[in-house]
Amino acid sequence: MAKRLGGTGSGTRALLLDAAERLLLSEGYAAVTSRRVAADAGVKPQLVHYYFASMDDLFLEVYRRRAEQGIEGFVRAMEVQRSLWTVWRFGSDLRAGAFNIEFAALANHRKTIRDEMARYARRFRKLQLDAIAGILADYGVSRAVCPPVVALLAMTGITQIMAIEEVLDVADGHVETVRFIEDLIRTVEHDHAVTGSRGPG
Repeated sequence: MAKRLGGTGSGTRALLLDAAERLLLSEGYAAVTSRRVAADAGVKPQLVHYYFASMDDLFLEVYRRRAEQGIEGFVRAMEVQRSLWTVWRFGSDLRAGAFNIEFAALANHRKTIRDEMARYARRFRKLQLDAIAGILADYGVSRAVCPPVVALLAMTGITQIMAIEEVLDVADGHVETVRFIEDLIRTVEHDHAVTGSRGPG
């Protein structure tokens, strides 16, 4: 008989998820134990297992919650301003990069987490790719000049590299790289605003 778990809408459950995410970001996934999570949330340790069948289930819910928030936030941001700036600003959050790095490390040891990360990554990649392809088409930038997938990977990949290096306290070239990308986006956006739709290519 399956173990009865606490409700998904519980405030205590949300506190446990918040605590697990804080620990993961501040100390790494290895620090996320049932006792540490309970202590951080200010509840009894047994409540962790009342709401989550295992620590893997807790990790999965932490990841799903952040991933869903990210997808919803990206969709809303694109509805407000459909531009390269939005893609870049949304993807250049180093805190989000650090979150993904910790989960990528955890996924090396947990197949269920790796599979879930891959599922969300494919879903989010499609949203981003569709957005950037449409933006570049609106700007008159041909796929031959700038393939949308290359533009997307360049922006998101740089963020991931910088997030990793921030952990190592190595930031050489970060300021210059961000400035270069933002100057490039500024130029493309300006050219689009001036010409209406036609850009290079």
